[in-house]
Amino acid sequence: MLRELPGCLGRGHYACVRLAGSLVGALVATVALGGCMRPSTVRALPPPPVEVAPVAPAPAPAPPPAEAPTAPPPVPPAPPTPPRPQLPLGGRELFPAYRLVGFCGTPGGPALGRLAGDLAKRAREIDALGQKYAKDRKALPVFELIAVVVQGVPGGDGKWRRRVPDSVVDEYLAAARAAHGILLLNVQPGQSDFLDELKHFEKYLREPDVGVALDPEWAMKPKQKPGVYWGLVTGKTISAVAAYLSGLIQESDLPEKALVFHQVNGYVLSGEADIKAAPGVVVIKSVDGLGPKGAKIHTYNYLVKTLTEVVHPGFKLFFDEDTTNGSKLMTPDEVLSLAPEPEYVMYE
Repeated sequence: MLRELPGCLGRGHYACVRLAGSLVGALVATVALGGCMRPSTVRALPPPPVEVAPVAPAPAPAPPPAEAPTAPPPVPPAPPTPPRPQLPLGGRELFPAYRLVGFCGTPGGPALGRLAGDLAKRAREIDALGQKYAKDRKALPVFELIAVVVQGVPGGDGKWRRRVPDSVVDEYLAAARAAHGILLLNVQPGQSDFLDELKHFEKYLREPDVGVALDPEWAMKPKQKPGVYWGLVTGKTISAVAAYLSGLIQESDLPEKALVFHQVNGYVLSGEADIKAAPGVVVIKSVDGLGPKGAKIHTYNYLVKTLTEVVHPGFKLFFDEDTTNGSKLMTPDEVLSLAPEPEYVMYE
C-alpha cells in the first residue's frame, strides 16, 4: 500500500506519483538481489572477464642456411710436355734420312785436316760439298774436331796425347750449330784410354748434336811410341764406348749419336764381330785408305767385307795425300758409286 510520501506535499500530484514509482522500482530491484542491498554497501560489479586468445609462442629463429660446400679449386692444366730433342735438321734418327758430310781438323794442326781457321768459311765449303752428296737424302754437315791429339812425346802424365781446352770445343760447337750440323769429338788416345778421354768431355756428349770419332791407329799399347807402331782397338772396346754413349742418350732422351771408328788397314781393328748394337748409337766404319783412286777403292772393298749388320759404311778422303803424283781427288759421284754406298763422307 502506497503512502503519500513526505516531500510531495504542496507539489503536483503527478510528480509525486513518478517519485513513488521510482522508489517502488528500486525496492523491487533490492528484493530481486536477496534483500540485502543497503545504500552503504552497494558496489559496482566488475566487468566480465575478457577472453584473450592465447598467444602462440614466437617460432624459434630458423638456423642460418647451411653454407654450400666450397668447390675445390680447379686443377691447373698440366704443363705442356717439352718437345724431345731433335737433330739439327729435324728428326731423331740419322739414317736413312741423312748422309753425313764434313771436314776434320784441329787448331794449330794444318796437317790434321782443313777444319781450322775461318770456321764460317769451312762451313760454306762443307755445305757446297754436302749438296753434291745429298742425292736421295739430306746432307747433314759434320764438324769433326780432333779433341784429343796424339803427341810425339809422352808429356807430363806419360799418355802421349794432348786435349784441346773447352774453349776450343765451345768454338767448334758454336760453328757446327750455326751451320745446322753436328760436332764429332775425335780421340787419338796415345797410351790413354778411349773411355777416359771421352768422359773428360762428357758435358758435351750430353748435348743432342755431339757425337764421337775414334782413331784406332793411335791407340798405343804400353811402351809403344805413336808413329812407330800401328795402334790397335778391339770390337769390345768399341762396344764399351757405344754402351757408354747409349747411357747418356737414354738419361736425357737424346736423338741418335754417331760413333765413327776410322780404319786405315786390317791390322788396327780386331774382333769386329764383337761390336754390339746399343740403343741410340749409330756405329760407322770410316775406311781411311790413302792414295790414288784405285788404291782407295781397293782398300774400301777389302775392309767392308767384314761389315756387320750393326755397322754403317763410311769413307774418308785426303786433300793432300790423295792428290800426290798428279792424282785427283775422287768426285762425289765416284764416292757414291762405291758398294755399299757410304753414308758418312769425311774430308781431311
